[in-house]
Amino acid sequence: MSRASKLTLAGTSLFAACTVVFVHFQQRWEQAAMHQGVLRDMEQQRIKRERQLDFDMQRQLEAEYKQHQTVRESTVDAPPEGGPAAPPR
Repeated sequence: MSRASKLTLAGTSLFAACTVVFVHFQQRWEQAAMHQGVLRDMEQQRIKRERQLDFDMQRQLEAEYKQHQTVRESTVDAPPEGGPAAPPR
């Protein structure tokens, strides 16, 4: 073999080996990134479940309080019952 053909063979072999190594590490990096996405999704689902449980608990407490208390709609300008009327503006 001539010197040029040996250099060409060595260069292409080195390029192919570097390409294989690069692709291998790139796949590992992408796999790690996808796994982080799964972990992030699981954490978001956990937070969503906690918020839903808090919301359900608050709704239950509200219903319990409404059973024990009378709740009336009020307006800002309405005078309180038994008290003096609001002063005119």
